[in-house]
Amino acid sequence: MALIKFVRNYNDESTERGFQFEFYCDRCGTGYRTSFRPSATGIAREALDVAGGLLGGILGRASDVGDRVHSAAWERAHDAAFAQAVEEVKPNFRQCPRCSAWVCVEQCWNQKRGLCKDCAPDLAVEMSAMQAEAAIEAAREVAHVAGSEKVSAQDFDAVIVARCPRCGAPVSGGKFCAECGAPLTAEKFCTECGSKIPAGVKFCPECGKPQG
Repeated sequence: MALIKFVRNYNDESTERGFQFEFYCDRCGTGYRTSFRPSATGIAREALDVAGGLLGGILGRASDVGDRVHSAAWERAHDAAFAQAVEEVKPNFRQCPRCSAWVCVEQCWNQKRGLCKDCAPDLAVEMSAMQAEAAIEAAREVAHVAGSEKVSAQDFDAVIVARCPRCGAPVSGGKFCAECGAPLTAEKFCTECGSKIPAGVKFCPECGKPQG
């Protein structure tokens, strides 16, 4: 049997009765469990045990022989089952050519860059996170200056989003969602003079009209 390359990120859940494996992402820990494959030697060993019990131990020596045969045959079947499990689960993972980590395609693989998201982060997600951090820091500064003045979360709505606010699809840039066409940037206009104003401000910088 050829050497099996995909070996680092898995747990072997096999028993005498059959084979099953769990593979997981090196980055986020998301896992996939392969389907259970019964072991022919395990079934045969169980049949010998049952027969030996029914016949008062007459087949005891045959059962012992079954143990010795089971060891070599089970190991061969185990290797074959593992190789099949690797092929079954492999489409759900990619190996990053930069850091060699095996990561899940669904969450941790940057398809556009051909690298894992540790080596090539999703820029829309990172920008959204940085803007959220900046908004939190701004809220702290306002709270520090204003003392007891309460600052609502709506005053610091994120303009850059990682997912579309309407349909939830991942966003890779641009002003509109590629899935549903919804606008991705928050725009606000003064109710008095119609001037475009930043989201979260309390007064129009053009006419001074209070904003709700």
